[in-house]
Amino acid sequence: MITESLLISFGAETRTFHTGEMIFHEKEFPTHYYQIEKGKIKLNNYTEDGKEFIQNIFSDGHSFGESLLFVDRPYPMNAVAIEDSVIYKMPKQNFLDLIKSNPEISLSIYECLAERMYYKYIMFYNLSFQSPVAKLKLLMDYLKSYHEDKTPYSFQIPLTRQQMASLTGLCVETVIRTIKQMEKDQIVKIEKRKIHY
Repeated sequence: MITESLLISFGAETRTFHTGEMIFHEKEFPTHYYQIEKGKIKLNNYTEDGKEFIQNIFSDGHSFGESLLFVDRPYPMNAVAIEDSVIYKMPKQNFLDLIKSNPEISLSIYECLAERMYYKYIMFYNLSFQSPVAKLKLLMDYLKSYHEDKTPYSFQIPLTRQQMASLTGLCVETVIRTIKQMEKDQIVKIEKRKIHY
């Protein structure tokens, strides 16, 4: 995360995006660095028949789409606000100048990109599973890996069942049935519709 003062000193401005509003579209060329001050963003694609596939979800403090600022290629995904969000937006050249003049930021960016690659490998591997339980468990294990308390049911899954379906390639009905089965098998606990893992 780049500090607010550094972002502003390199020409970043804040912009509010409302729920459902597109921040950038698939096939557009990247022109800005984006960092969330407050809110939630999803990166997604749509299949030919209109089914949504969510690649990732980001919240407060996260940046998104920055890897494409290093190559001259269009976005392979959309970025959409999934709640009202305030986002820092900095022109591409200003971002490149910022990381050139701040080596510690470069290292943070590399770490962030490596973490994203790790997530992609995990989710790509997830596609090979036939079992819905295995798919959901791998996603939950990844999410919980950032949570200090590893005891059972200590982590509340921060995703809706629809988002879990879109992230794993399952249909929402399958996710609902599988979560109920996982509760019976004592893998998860459900309290007030929230999933605890």
